[in-house]
Amino acid sequence: MSDSDTTGTTANADPRGSSAPAAVLAPLDDRLADLVALYKDLHRHPELGFQETRTAAEAARRLTASGYDVTTGIAETGVVGVLRNGPGPVVLLRADMDALPVTENSGLDYASTVPGRMHACGHDVHVTCLLGAADLLAAGRDHWSGTLIALFQPAEEVGSGARAMLDAGLYRDGLVPTPDVVLAQHVVPLGAGLIAYCPGPCMAAADSLEITFHGTGGHGSRPETTTDPILMAASFVQRVQSVVAREVAPKDQAVVTVGSFHAGDSANVIPDRAVVRLSVRTFDETVRTAVLAAIDRIARAEAAASGADRAPDTELLDSFPVTVNDATTLREVNEQFTELFGAQRLFAYEQATGSEDAGLLATAAGAPLYYWWLGGWDPEEFRTALAAGRLAQDIPSNHSPHFVPVVQPTLGMGVEALTAAALSRLGVGGRGDRVTGAVMRRA
Repeated sequence: MSDSDTTGTTANADPRGSSAPAAVLAPLDDRLADLVALYKDLHRHPELGFQETRTAAEAARRLTASGYDVTTGIAETGVVGVLRNGPGPVVLLRADMDALPVTENSGLDYASTVPGRMHACGHDVHVTCLLGAADLLAAGRDHWSGTLIALFQPAEEVGSGARAMLDAGLYRDGLVPTPDVVLAQHVVPLGAGLIAYCPGPCMAAADSLEITFHGTGGHGSRPETTTDPILMAASFVQRVQSVVAREVAPKDQAVVTVGSFHAGDSANVIPDRAVVRLSVRTFDETVRTAVLAAIDRIARAEAAASGADRAPDTELLDSFPVTVNDATTLREVNEQFTELFGAQRLFAYEQATGSEDAGLLATAAGAPLYYWWLGGWDPEEFRTALAAGRLAQDIPSNHSPHFVPVVQPTLGMGVEALTAAALSRLGVGGRGDRVTGAVMRRA
């Protein structure tokens, strides 16, 4: 990337310019101070998955004030606002609300006030940007037609929030109309002012497993009277690394990470079980199936090799699907982004082995998805680290206790991006045409 790619600046003094949906975005500057205050308030009060009561209440209050039909308490804390504005497409904009069990170490005056809780993944940015976009689109409804859904989802971090909202009847019971397209964004440690995208599969499927190995406990001085589950599980941990190295083709991608190992409480006691937790990341369903089968095979084989009387138990803790961007939607929204921000702010990026559940909202509706990444780090710090080849060392990643996006231009650009993306898919007047270009001509 060039310097202009990383600074978050454009050649145009006014990034909205004549080619952007000027009439809808015009009030944004006057509303930024309120959005900044909202963001800082959300950051000070993080809430874990399915506990986002305070955040959900504020989202519902603001949506109601903007004229949306609001439903709360979906899957405990989920909130949706629906704005019906004549004939045309149904567009769903999604933001996740939950924080992480992380202790913040940012030193900011608006740092988390909740011990052991932090918005370390930027979901407070997502909520703020969607509320800003929803307000602008409601105020500018004379310039588009169709139906807009603003969805605030709980529990993305544990991979169950989107599924829980669907199971609660989101589409089945008509809580919202079935969308024609689902749009979402995620703030990441790229320079603020940048938008990154990945065609096709952009984020990995993720499966978290807990495997319990059963042995026969006993005194540490007499191991011959036991079947040691620690040795069994340790052998599994080492052997399971061969799955990616020897069973996944080089052209495919997979990650197998053991993140937790618990067994015993005393130095001189061999326990009767050992529990291993691991994460699996894949981009292809065939590869996913093969990797999970190999993990199960190795776990059973190690138990048998140790003479265990009982096969290990495997529990699926959570599961995220592959996030797949629709090619047509990506292209058409990116055309709007290019008009709005300039080509130098938009760039293709590689697949991410992180995971998301926003795709479930699209799949359940049979609708296309576009999910992009919003830069949120200080542009100068990002550019310096990039030039030095020290991005991994100097720029904190999502889930770090130091990950706090810069307020601006992150929030403003996030609001603009969601607004422009929605307008690129909504209709104009009663004709049902997509709004790309038409709003600007009318404005």
